[in-house]
Amino acid sequence: MAEYTLEHKKSFTLTAYGFSIQSNFQDMPAMQKEKTEFWDKLKADGRFTKLKDAAKDDREWSVNEVYQGKPWNYFAVEAGKSVTDATRIIEFPESEYIVVAGNGEKESLFDQLTYRAFGEVLSQITDYAYIGGPNATYRKDNHDGTFYGEFWVPVVKK
Repeated sequence: MAEYTLEHKKSFTLTAYGFSIQSNFQDMPAMQKEKTEFWDKLKADGRFTKLKDAAKDDREWSVNEVYQGKPWNYFAVEAGKSVTDATRIIEFPESEYIVVAGNGEKESLFDQLTYRAFGEVLSQITDYAYIGGPNATYRKDNHDGTFYGEFWVPVVKK
């Protein structure tokens, strides 16, 4: 099983641009393609830069949630100022969180950590359960060609 920690996190808010995922969750290549196309569009139309300019720090977040009955993916930051055309302001509850950390390549780190959390950790732990709601992964540049990231998923004790 992948290594993880259980950490208490205070509530936090992310400002995001997002899209509704159309692919089947079982079709990982199709989902990754959708995310890549969306994120490339954000970079091309300037929204990526707009979010980064509003950020309090250098963390880049990928958020997954079911919103209005549909799966969504977002690119997000913890904003220090308003972004008027953001898709959503996402509230994360104060809670216990399973945290899966790792280093890797920028473009694959989000998916690697998400897979490790859902495919390895959450499927094998017996004393905590995912409470639903948004889950998030952030990445930070290590300044050596790699990135450090953490996947955070809110859980409750069974």
